[in-house]
Amino acid sequence: MDSMAGSKPAVVWALNLSVLALVLLWIFPTLGLFVSSFRTGDQITASGWWSAMFPAEQTLQIRAADPDDNRVEVGDDLYVVEGNLFEGQDFTGEMNAWGTSSRALGAFQPGDTADLGDGETFTLEADGAYVWQGNGDQISGRAQRVFVDATTPPEFTLENYNFVLFDEDNSEGMARAFLNTLTVVIPATIIPILVAAFAAYALAWMDFPGRALLIAAVVGLLVVPLQLALIPLLTLHNAIGIGKGYLGVWLAHTGFGMPLAIYLLRNYMVGLPRDIIENAKVDGATDFQIFVKIILPLSFPALASFAIFQFLWTWNDLLVALVFLIDATGETTVMTRQIVELLGTRGGDWEILATSAFVSIAVPLAVFFAMQKYLVRGLLAGSVK
Repeated sequence: MDSMAGSKPAVVWALNLSVLALVLLWIFPTLGLFVSSFRTGDQITASGWWSAMFPAEQTLQIRAADPDDNRVEVGDDLYVVEGNLFEGQDFTGEMNAWGTSSRALGAFQPGDTADLGDGETFTLEADGAYVWQGNGDQISGRAQRVFVDATTPPEFTLENYNFVLFDEDNSEGMARAFLNTLTVVIPATIIPILVAAFAAYALAWMDFPGRALLIAAVVGLLVVPLQLALIPLLTLHNAIGIGKGYLGVWLAHTGFGMPLAIYLLRNYMVGLPRDIIENAKVDGATDFQIFVKIILPLSFPALASFAIFQFLWTWNDLLVALVFLIDATGETTVMTRQIVELLGTRGGDWEILATSAFVSIAVPLAVFFAMQKYLVRGLLAGSVK
């Protein structure tokens, strides 16, 4: 025997490890996005999400008060500016070192005095209090720039979600994009299921000329990339007047999702017991009655399996929405496009982008976990006789 009784063969261990690796590949990015959505931009820049529970070291660039408005003359052409660097700053950490040049970030310790040349000095205490001293020409113009090397404690905030969901400047766009996405996704999931269910039943249980060729065509269409059909289909939609609205994008998603839907449902329906259908026909049931009262209820795992795929695909789609849902006013912008616009207008605000991205995947995650028990049953349907 290749393996002893009670021990697992190597292929089983390899399969388990592969599944574990795939699960981790799904969990880590999602968990990272979730954690980052509760962090500030400075924390995201300073450290990775995996260290969110630990203090982080970061360098802050802060300017002192405006010298022209805050300087006080204390002698013959000798001026002083006093203040606190952390005043008005959201800073709760501890200063480790500081500097006045980007080439020497940690040149001085808290309490040290930096010689800026020509008698100009800058003294900075650990609590942020500073004394900037020099003559009238030196204490003028732009404020002194200070680089603070600090250790900040872990901090989590709900302000990111407050901005994305409730802020007047942004929430209206996200809320409209959320509703627009639902408007696209729900019909684009239901329509191909309804059409494909009828087609799958016909290909599985009805005899007619050319059935084998149709099944082969469906299998062949599974490997055809949708990008090949974008321009011809858009041209057709524009010719008949549905190229810039919801109807066009519904039909596009229906066409692109139909081969997989028919393939999954047909494989499942072929595996159903033939005796049930034959007994129903003996009792006088029509094909429509058999389909509605017997096939559809028994095919629910396969229907749910495709619904998961189609919902996730259409929810996360950007390409089809950009091509078939052309909108210059933003009235039909979907969430994927809204996030792209945020990336362009708020490219440095990683906390806003992380929060918006997690909001966009919350619904697909809920749908997946609610229906995942049907996923494997539907995918394996018809593979084992």
